[in-house]
Amino acid sequence: MQYWQIATIVAVAIIVIIAGWFGYQYSRSRRLRRHFGSEYDRALTEFGDRRRGEAELIRRQEHVRNVHVRPLSGSERVLFAEQWRHCQAQFVDDPSGAVAAADRLLTDIIRARGYSADNLSDRIGDISAAYPQHATAYRQAYEIVNRRKEASTEDLRKAFVYFRQLFDQILGGYDEELKRAS
Repeated sequence: MQYWQIATIVAVAIIVIIAGWFGYQYSRSRRLRRHFGSEYDRALTEFGDRRRGEAELIRRQEHVRNVHVRPLSGSERVLFAEQWRHCQAQFVDDPSGAVAAADRLLTDIIRARGYSADNLSDRIGDISAAYPQHATAYRQAYEIVNRRKEASTEDLRKAFVYFRQLFDQILGGYDEELKRAS
């Protein structure tokens, strides 16, 4: 083989490898954006660049994939649903206390399911990977919980609604194994 033929083959191989790498990066970014939604943009902003933000999102996905998430038993569902009804009833007389109770109840359910619950950062990470459509609302609700003494009744109502959306999703009827596999 001539030198120019070898150089051409090497150049073409390098171009194919680079194109494949860019294609892989684009595909991975698109898949993460589709899965995480607004949480994708938040992670990129929080971590300062696409590479580090995507690495964190992938870490969250891997963590949730490796967690032994268990479905709730029928009796647990009934118990948690009853506790939720108490929170709702409490909202009329004590909105701040009801929101705090709803937060504690969600943390208990998250823990019972097997997700990280003891550390807020880990809890939000697991929620963002397992329930990405609720991550932003959960963050907003948690911010309201932290300032609930000064929050308006409308803010507390919003927090309660955000918690309720996650509660409905995490508590019942969804095939979690199928969801986690996708």
